[in-house]
Order: sequence, then C-alpha cells, then structure tokens
Amino acid sequence: MQTLTLLAALALQLPGTAPLEPQRDFSAAMVEGIDRFLLRQTELAKEKRASYWNRDFTSPSAYEVSVQPNRMRLKEILGVVDPRLPISALDFVSDTQTSAVVLESATVTVSRVRWRVFEGVHGEGLLIQPKGAVLSRIICLPDADTPPEKMLDAMLVNAGAQIVIPMLISRDSSYSGSERLGISTNLPHREWIYRQSFILGRHVLGYELQKVLSLVDWFRNQPDQRPVCVAGFGEGGLLALYAGALDSRIDSIYVWGHFGPREGLWQEPIYRNVFGLLREFGDAELASLIAPRHLAIQYAGFPKIKGPPVAAPGQRNVAAPGFITMPSLSAVQEEMERARQLVPAFHDWARLYDAKSDNSDIVAHLFPDETATAMMTGMTSSSKDSLPSIPPGRMMAQREQVRELEVFTQRLLVTTEGERKNGFWKKLSLFSVPAFEKHIATERERFWSQVIGRFPDPDVPINPRSRMIKEVGEVVIHEVTLDVWSDVFAWGWLALPKSLKPCEKRPVIVCQHGLEGLPEHCFETDENSAAWKAYKAFALRLAEQGYIVFAPHNPYRGRDAFRSLQRKLNPLGKSLYSVINGQHQRILEWLKSQSFTRPDKIAFYGLSYGGKSAMRTPAVLTDYCLSICSGDFNEWVRKCATTDLALSYVFTGEYEIWEWNLGRTFNYAEMGALIAPRPFMVERGHKDGVGVDEWVNYEYAKIRQMYDQIGIGNRTVIEHFDGPHTIHGVGTFEFLHQWLGDPHR
Repeated sequence: MQTLTLLAALALQLPGTAPLEPQRDFSAAMVEGIDRFLLRQTELAKEKRASYWNRDFTSPSAYEVSVQPNRMRLKEILGVVDPRLPISALDFVSDTQTSAVVLESATVTVSRVRWRVFEGVHGEGLLIQPKGAVLSRIICLPDADTPPEKMLDAMLVNAGAQIVIPMLISRDSSYSGSERLGISTNLPHREWIYRQSFILGRHVLGYELQKVLSLVDWFRNQPDQRPVCVAGFGEGGLLALYAGALDSRIDSIYVWGHFGPREGLWQEPIYRNVFGLLREFGDAELASLIAPRHLAIQYAGFPKIKGPPVAAPGQRNVAAPGFITMPSLSAVQEEMERARQLVPAFHDWARLYDAKSDNSDIVAHLFPDETATAMMTGMTSSSKDSLPSIPPGRMMAQREQVRELEVFTQRLLVTTEGERKNGFWKKLSLFSVPAFEKHIATERERFWSQVIGRFPDPDVPINPRSRMIKEVGEVVIHEVTLDVWSDVFAWGWLALPKSLKPCEKRPVIVCQHGLEGLPEHCFETDENSAAWKAYKAFALRLAEQGYIVFAPHNPYRGRDAFRSLQRKLNPLGKSLYSVINGQHQRILEWLKSQSFTRPDKIAFYGLSYGGKSAMRTPAVLTDYCLSICSGDFNEWVRKCATTDLALSYVFTGEYEIWEWNLGRTFNYAEMGALIAPRPFMVERGHKDGVGVDEWVNYEYAKIRQMYDQIGIGNRTVIEHFDGPHTIHGVGTFEFLHQWLGDPHR
C-alpha cells in the first residue's frame, strides 16, 4: 500500500517540484537561452576588461612596464610562443629558370626573398630595395587573398623606404586536404592551419605574426637604424594591429580595412577566433598597447567575405561559416575614442582617417617630420611613373607556405606530449592516495579555470519543475528542469524503479547521450531505430535493474545553432563545457537533495559526445563517484589535429571541437588522472570508427599505470568488444554494480 501511495504521488510530479508545462522543444529552448546568456556575457566582458589592466601613466617607460603583463598574455593566446631563429639576412629566391629580381627601375630593385622563422618554416615575400638612401623600413601586409605582387604601385615603390611585402596564407582551399589520403576540403587555407594548430596552443595568426616579427628582428639588426612601420590591408590590417600591440620596437602602425568593435567576433571566419581575446582585449585595448607610438586607422578597404569557398566537385563541404563586413563609421569612431580614453596621458598618438584622406597627412603622422617630407617628395615626383609588368610565372606559390606550417604543426604532436610529460606527469605525487589527491586538486582547478573555462557557480534559485512522462514496465519516467543562470536551465529525464520504497535511498547513474542526441534516446526500445542501435536503451536497462537513472540533455544539438555557442564562448576564455559543467553542478545539487538518492553514489556513464563529457565533467565535479567513457576515449589531441588519418576532425564538419592549448596541458590520460582516485572505465568497440585500438590503448595505458602506481589498480579497467560505436553494456554494467553495489540493498 505504501508503494502504491508513493507512486500515486509521483504520478503528479516529484516532491518539492513545481508543475512542468510541456514544451515543444526543450533542446532548442536550452540552446536559445544559452545564446542569450552568452550575448550578455560578451557585452559584460567589455565592462570588466579594466580589471585586467594596471596602467601607469607617470612616464612612457613606466607605461610600457605596466602593460607588459597584458602584452605577454596577448602573445600566449595568439600562440606566439615558439622561439624564432636568429635572422642576419634575407635569402634571395631564384632557380635555373627564374631570377630573384622581379623587376628593376631607376630607383629600386624588387626581389623575391625568404627568411627563416622556425626550423622548416620560412616567410616569403617581395623586398623593395631603394638604390638611394633608405629613409624608413616598412613591412607591408596585404589582405589574405592579395599576392605580394599585386601590392606594387609606383607610389609605394618610390617612397624611399626599404619594404618587405610578405605572403599571407590565403582564403583559397586548393591545398586544404591530404593528397595521400585522397581527401580534399573546402576549408580556407587559414582554417586548415587553424584546425591543426588551435588545440596545440598555436594559431595561424600567431604563425604569421612570427613571420612579421622576424622581419622586425632583421630591421632592428641593421647598422643604420631607421623608423620601422608595419602597414596592413584587410586581413593584413588585423595582423598589423596585433603586431604593433605585441612589439614596441615597431615605431608606427597603419591599419587599412580593419578596426572596430569586436563583440561580433563569433560571426567572423573561425580562423580569427582567439581564446580569451574579448575578456581582456577589444581593438581599443590592442590600440592602447601601441600608445604612445603612432597609430593610423583608415576607414576603407574592409574585405567582403560572405563565407568559406564553395565546395568544388570532390571536395568535402566542411568549412565553418563566417563573414567579414564593414562596420559603420560611427562604430569605428566610437572604438577609436575608447582607445584614446584608455590612455589619456598621451596625445595625438592615434588618428582615424576616411577613405579620401590625404596620403601626406597619414605619412606625416606615421613618421618623423624629416622622414615624412623626404618620402612624400619621392612619392609625389614618381607617382605618375608606370612600373614594368611582372613577367608571367613569377607569382609566388601558396602551396609551400601552407605545407611548411602543416609540417611544423604536425611535429608539435610529438613535442607537446613531452610538455605534458614534464609539466604534468613528473609533478604527480604517486606515493599514496592522500598525497595524490592533494596535488591533483590543484591540477583540477587549473583544468577547469584555465583550459575549459569556468563560469561562476549557478547563481539563481534552482526552481525545480517536473512532470511524469510515461511508465515503461517497472519504471516511471519524469521530465525535470532546473534553473542554472539567467536564461540557462538544465533538463533531463529521471527514471525511478517502481520497486522504490518510501525513505529508501538508492545509487544514481547519470546516462549521457551523444551528439545531436536527446534524453529520450537513452530509453529508446525500438530496435529498428538509430537511437536504439547506438544506446541500446542503456538508461532504461539500468533503471530496470533497480538504479535511479537521470539522463540529462547536453546542448550539443542543433548543428550550427549549438556550434555558434562555442564561437561565442571561446573569445570569453570559455568552452561549451563551461556551460555544461554549470548545468551538471545544478543536476548534482538537486539529485543529492532528493530523499530517494544516495548522495555519495552518483555515477556518470556517457556515449560518444557523452563519453567526451565523461572525461570533462567528472574531471572537475568530484561529486560524481565514478566515470565511464564509452565510444569516445582516444588519443584525443592527435585525433583533433592529425592530417595522417581520415578519422581526424580536421576533415569533418565539427568545427567547434577544438579546445585551446589542450595539447600542451591535458590529453585524455591527464583528464583520467583528474578523475582518479575514483573508479574509471573505458568501453571500446574494435569497430568504432572514432579511433583505432592502438591509439586508445596507448592513451589508456598511462592511466592504468598511474592507478597501479598509487596502489588502486583495481579501480580502473578497459573493456574491448567486437562491435561498432555503441553501448555494449556488459563489463560496464558489472563495473557499476561493483562500485555502486546492489541497488536494492
């Protein structure tokens, strides 16, 4: 009678919850709510940036010292972290058929040159060498789709400046793929390099900035010191602004076709995505790192990029969406005024020009008076001269530049593993469980706060709501929602066995779905459905065994709708798991408070993206007493960055997948260490295409060795089965029973 009374009560709604009104699509509502939350967080970030700065205006030198920490953080998030090779000269590029000299006039020689940046990585471009006195030195950065040869004009050539025009990685897609694997994609070359480098703590922007700064090294090594200017156009303008912010050896910066508010960064091409940028830097803050040097912004020439290249026949259509548009003049003026207000102690260091501004005024601002006068004299007297046309066949090759960066980045897969070994594993205390736990708590906080990103703890009333959905045999299923932050809620299905008695407490298993999944998929019983083939109704089966089961919804559903969340999160120094872990904080809080649960026995079991969650959520939320990763465990960093295997994410449409700098900090073995000393299991199908057994076993062996060294080897296991990407539910169910106990006791 007591059981029937309990079930009758539960049939209405769960105790302590308000009625839950049915909603057409809780999944879409969740993504939309998170989107609103993140747009607010993006606007708030601008207001909070001042807390990252401690400017000292007592003198220019004091100001330089005071902003040095900001400059160093900017270098880190741009991936400007590799030491450059020393540069004493530029190499002329020629062969048996082609001279290094592109053209020659009475006043200048224009030659094709290259210079070493890293081992195996070169910058390449055109050198304009005056035949008379060198008045200044300029690095002239074209837009990404403009070859250096197209930047030559009489005014530039006859300015009396020693000029290098580097080649940028283009937005074309001709070389974005693997000839050996027979895979071609429509990824812009910039995104092709971005995808490989981002997870390794590098960036296509950082690589190109290193090429620019290498030229600054060369300029500053010359015996006759002259003013150094970096001028950029379009994508080159973006790089010029970054370069000026990073390196105070640059005397002046000219930006044409880039400057304005960056809160819409998430809509721009993904190769502009910089982790944590908007937390500390907008364009105004970047400009403030240039003060009191000279900055000229010209409101003209913004690239018109409507999206990635259209996939050609045979190409995979996998590129991320993204566009570049021209901001309004008022928005640019507002950002410029904000830059000036950030450094009120310095005057007339930054000027904004429109498209019709006089060149002489811009040159006079960028260079000392005597230099500007001499340069303008040469430009004016020669501006009407025509230049010889560049002979056919001498346009510079893009392929070598792309492949050099690809090879360099692929080598990092080896060196970053060494960084993790020295930075993580050698510091672990493996002498006892207490010593291990004390040390790993610090690493856990670093992972949460600095790597995947952490929002403040949930800060609104939990407001639980529920309704009974259905009964399946001996299981009653309820739908539950919980508030997390304003506009952000958690949602899932709770399964209660009918055998549950009043005042009885049972273990809980959180069953997590994968990509594009829903809570209901974990309970699907139709054996002809795709959901059943993947999940095998594992949540229902566990509830039928007597466990309490909660299947939450993680917001990786809706294709571009959820992927745009990652785009909004990254510039804030956050990732999708910054939100997901906040939702699971609320889920755990609520589950632990229920009269029918054992707070010390809440387990996590996820498939596919749910397995991805099994590595990242229990790693930081220690109220999960164990974790099972199914259909996902991998040599994760390699899977995300390699160009050697077709299963790599560089070849797929999942453009949100990369996590900044993970390769230098935490691969799956390190995440497994964060879960320890709690029980941890991997479920792996031999035919699961998300990885290969050799990779999986290689990475898992590190975890097993660690558990053995601590003396808790019985707490971890890997089960292989001869199957595909699916729940197997044999060894994992035994593992759950071993560590959670009989649910009926």
